[in-house]
Amino acid sequence: MVTDQPWIVRGRRQGVIDVAVTPESAGWRYSGLRVVSLAAGAEFMTELPGMEGLVLPLAGGATVRVETATDGGAATTFELTGRRDVFSAITDFAYLPSGSRVTLTAPEGGRIAVATARTDAVLPARYGAASLVAVEVRGAGAMTRQVNAYCMPGVFDAARLLVVEVLTPEGNWSSYPPHKHDETTSDECELEEIYYFEVARDGPAYHRVYRSRPDRIIDVCAEVRTGDVVLVPYGYHGPSMAAPGYDLYYLNVMAGPGERAWRVSFDPAHRWVMDTWQQIAPDPRVPLVPAVGSGSSSRVPDPPASGRSRRENG
Repeated sequence: MVTDQPWIVRGRRQGVIDVAVTPESAGWRYSGLRVVSLAAGAEFMTELPGMEGLVLPLAGGATVRVETATDGGAATTFELTGRRDVFSAITDFAYLPSGSRVTLTAPEGGRIAVATARTDAVLPARYGAASLVAVEVRGAGAMTRQVNAYCMPGVFDAARLLVVEVLTPEGNWSSYPPHKHDETTSDECELEEIYYFEVARDGPAYHRVYRSRPDRIIDVCAEVRTGDVVLVPYGYHGPSMAAPGYDLYYLNVMAGPGERAWRVSFDPAHRWVMDTWQQIAPDPRVPLVPAVGSGSSSRVPDPPASGRSRRENG
C-alpha cells in the first residue's frame, strides 16, 4: 500500500492483502481493517490478539474457521454465501472473538473484509444472516443514500466494534451534512473511523475531512477509487461524493474508548441543510439493493428544526 497523505491509504496488493490498517499503522488505538483477495480455494490465516472482528464478504463467498482459546482450541466453521459484489446484494457475515485464530477460504475466489476493534472482552463467535442487517434510506433529493447496519447497537452485539456500509447512487452526496464524533459528550461518542471505498466501473469518487477545532489539524479533499481508504481520527467528515455515472460504496469501521454508541455532531455551518429534507422527496433509486428476508428497511425520519446532534451517520 502507498500513502500519499497521512490520512489516505491507497490500496496496493501485497500478496493476497489489498488493505491493511492497524491501530499502529493508523496512529490511533482501536479501529482496524484488512481486505484480502483470494483465488478459488486459497486460504488466508490471521490472528486477533486483543481484537474482535467481523468478516464481511465484498465479492464471492467465504468459509470462516474460527479457533478460540476459551474453547480449548476447538474450531467453529461458518459458511458465508456472500454476494457477487457490493452493488448487487447485502451479505451474511461472521463475528470473530477477541484472541481468536481465523482461517478464511474462498471456495470460488473472492474479496473479503475483516473489520477489527481492540478489546479484551471475549464474546462468542457467531453467524450473522443477511436478514439481520438493518437497511435505512437517509437524506433526500441528491443527498439520499442507503445505509446497511451490520454491527451496530440494537442490531448485532459486539464489545467495541461498529460496522456499516453505505451505498450512494451516481451523482449523489452522502456523509452529508459534515459531522464529527471526536469527543465524549452528551451529544457525541468518541470514535476512530475507517472509510474503505469501492466505485462502480472503476470510476472516481471524492471525500472530504477537515478540522473541528484549531489544535486538531486535518485537511483531506481527495479523489478515491476502489481499494482506497481514508482515516478519520477526528474532525468533520463529509461529503462523500459519487461522480455522475459511478455509484459509490464505502465500508465504515468504527471503535472508541467509551460507550458503544453512534452519536454525532453536525457542522453548524451546514446543519440547516437537514431541515430542507422535509420538503424534498427521497431519490427513488434508493435503496440500491433491497433488504433480505426479515431485514428492516426504513427511511430515517426528517430531522428536527433545531439541535446539533443525532444518532446516525453515513
